[in-house]
Amino acid sequence: MYKLPHFTANNQDEILEFMHQNTFVTLIGFDGEYPVATQVPVKTVIDGESIKLIGHVMTKTDHCKAFEQNPNVMAIFTGAHAYISASVYEKPASVSTWNYKTVQAKGIIRLMSPEETYQAIKELTNKYEDPETSPAAFNKMDEDYIQKHLKAITGFEVLVKHIDHVFKMSQNHSAKNQESIVANLEKSDDIFAKEVAKEMNKNL
Repeated sequence: MYKLPHFTANNQDEILEFMHQNTFVTLIGFDGEYPVATQVPVKTVIDGESIKLIGHVMTKTDHCKAFEQNPNVMAIFTGAHAYISASVYEKPASVSTWNYKTVQAKGIIRLMSPEETYQAIKELTNKYEDPETSPAAFNKMDEDYIQKHLKAITGFEVLVKHIDHVFKMSQNHSAKNQESIVANLEKSDDIFAKEVAKEMNKNL
């Protein structure tokens, strides 16, 4: 990982908040020959001193089989990112760069029982569909329909053992450079560029 002191958070709470806000991760395993990966939503759970990632995958896929063979996995959390042109620097004859935020969480995956998977799906659905008002709420679905689809799904829990992160937002540049970068990003039509500008403004 590209890690420099400039680009690290001051405390773990900032890292955990990023994980809570960026729930669609790339989950990577190893099948003994090649890395395997899948993109899935996860819930970050703080359980005492432990950090756990809860989610689900399709059963009988290459990644699910790899998780069964080798429980060592890594989840990559990715936020907004943008190209940073050196043309706006005080000294523009410089190297341009890319700003981004990312967290890599390494840990041990445990595949859930059908009962645990049921609960994980219920909690995930209830997070995005209001149980009281949404016609797609979990409690509005027919139980036979739920059980039929659960046969194709396996829930998982990752016990996080190590976290790395890079929050690269041009902190190594002068305040004037950072202000120029923000002004340039704010003019962009790219929604990610605008998000990076918001992140950078927090540091100014």
